[in-house]
Amino acid sequence: MTSTAVRLGPDDTLTLTQIKVRDLAPRVLVVGDPARARKAAQLLDDTRQVGENREYVTFTGTYHGTAVSVVSHGIGAAGAGVAFEELCRGGAQRIIRSGTAGGLQPDVVDGSLVIATAAVRRDGLSQHLVPLAFPAVADTAVVVALSEHAASTGLDVHRGVVLTSDAFYPHTLLGNDHELWQQAGCVAVEMEIAPLLVIAALHGVQAGAVLAIDGNPLAEHDPSMAGYQPFREIVHEAVAGALDTALNALVA
Repeated sequence: MTSTAVRLGPDDTLTLTQIKVRDLAPRVLVVGDPARARKAAQLLDDTRQVGENREYVTFTGTYHGTAVSVVSHGIGAAGAGVAFEELCRGGAQRIIRSGTAGGLQPDVVDGSLVIATAAVRRDGLSQHLVPLAFPAVADTAVVVALSEHAASTGLDVHRGVVLTSDAFYPHTLLGNDHELWQQAGCVAVEMEIAPLLVIAALHGVQAGAVLAIDGNPLAEHDPSMAGYQPFREIVHEAVAGALDTALNALVA
């Protein structure tokens, strides 16, 4: 693969994540919430914090004897894309996002997991990196590893194409087109996977994602998201299952 991608040396510092390249593990778990990154870091051994700036908090340790970094990327494609690009420039070889999403299919409900096989590129970032005709597809080996480990969580697991959208709260003026994407077969909607898969592909990096479902706006007839309540035990259990799945798939 011919690439013009930037590669940095071990003594360089990634500008916005503020990670020294030598402190970044080749296998990286990315999560939106810095608080979730701190919780995930507690699952590692020999953990140390190696970066913090803005929404980007980074820890490096080992998981089952393999070096792993955990990085938070915030909400939305643009800011998350900064983290994904810097991780690839810093030498990441496998990146897995563990996050939350809303179900789109009737059976994709609170407390279940979704493994993304690909993403619809409805974000505002990735079109500026490569034409929209370029697909956002998860790495096959990552999808297989995630599927194998998700099966052991005891949670309901779904696999398929997810919708990546920049809009969390729709406005009544335009609404949203979730029903269209439901009919097209998308299983869930979230905000960062498409740029992850595109940026990783452009760098030749393996990437994938596992999501904990924290609601289903179509099934709940709540297109305004006014009733969105992610802080429930059933969601916490799914988030824990997604983290466990992602970490095990990272080191598989």
